[in-house]
Amino acid sequence: MEINTVSIKTKVSAGRILSGTLMIAGTTVGAGMLGIPLVTAPAGFWPAASATALVWLFMMATGLLFLEVALWMPNETNILSMACRFLGNKGKIVVGVMFAFLYYCLMVAYFAAGAPLVTGFFHTVLGMELQGWTGCVLFALIFGFVVALGVKSIDRTNIIITVAMAAAFVGLLGIGSGSVETARWSFYNWTGAFVAIPVLFSAFGYHNVIPSLCTYLGRDRRVLTFSILFGTLIPLMMYLLWQWLIIGSIPQELILEAKALGKPATTALQSVSGSPWIYTLGQYFAFFAIVTSMLGVAFSMVDFLGDGLKIARNGLKRVFLTILTFLPPFLFAVLDPFIFDRALGVAGGIGEAFLNGILPVALVWIGKYNQDLPVNSRWLSARYTLAVLLIISLLVMFWEIISLLK
Repeated sequence: MEINTVSIKTKVSAGRILSGTLMIAGTTVGAGMLGIPLVTAPAGFWPAASATALVWLFMMATGLLFLEVALWMPNETNILSMACRFLGNKGKIVVGVMFAFLYYCLMVAYFAAGAPLVTGFFHTVLGMELQGWTGCVLFALIFGFVVALGVKSIDRTNIIITVAMAAAFVGLLGIGSGSVETARWSFYNWTGAFVAIPVLFSAFGYHNVIPSLCTYLGRDRRVLTFSILFGTLIPLMMYLLWQWLIIGSIPQELILEAKALGKPATTALQSVSGSPWIYTLGQYFAFFAIVTSMLGVAFSMVDFLGDGLKIARNGLKRVFLTILTFLPPFLFAVLDPFIFDRALGVAGGIGEAFLNGILPVALVWIGKYNQDLPVNSRWLSARYTLAVLLIISLLVMFWEIISLLK
């Protein structure tokens, strides 16, 4: 009887780790992945791969710091309660504004990019012509319904779409790998790798779902730690393979041309491989990546708004919070799909560096050294480690500001 009990617990834990892993991986990998090689290609493959791995290590470390803070807090608290406890009311206001700005901007981007893909699907598969804002309405209704149903609905939908996204990605790799030429990897430009780091920061953003996952996964530190590790390793491997394919198969001039024209990397890959399937798989992958990221952001936004307004996240109150999450980005996307383009650029290098770099470092520093709260990982919370993470965050923000000024 004891053996059966242990077996059941192991299976349950493995299932919870899978759910947490896929939620983090789905939130991390977005449609912006298609554009990553356009930014990293001028550095060459090995410098780009090194920069990607370093950013992954940094973002995994700050995610684990965020986990420490989340576990200090009671259930169903979010970033606002964290900021208020450790930074006071003024800090709570600053963090709340940055969080709302960053993630509402991301939601606008998901609407602007996802609605046309929904419209295209209805036209291609069902033969229906959707005009104007109707694509945004369908996008909001379909996935707003998923979020309003609750965490389990988000979890199950995310698992299905993440698997579909992975299948589309494997298809892209399979078709495009025949065009890879190892000679293209001999190019090096380490300065170019440094320039790409702010963009890679945006590509590894998942920290917003950690407080919500803490509640959903029963505050099990081991499950949550494995979820962060595996959930960030999946995007790391995908990003490295994608850059291996694009940088190894497409001449530099074609990559730069696609970037200048604002086209995804799949456009350049299609011109090299000559396969019409590249475009189709690229469209499917982009849509799945948008949806998984949007579900993760909406998941955390509902908790963020519920925490700020002190509203329970169930029943009709959850429906109300879902409407607050979806309505503003829906309106902005309908009125002007490009209104937040510049804001997104700032959000990537500044918003992510602040919220996912400086903030977790500051919260852990105050919690451990000012309030003597227990920390599981001594080396990660050591003063020198926190100082290094803080300096890196400030450098990324500084570099982004310099880039904007230029």
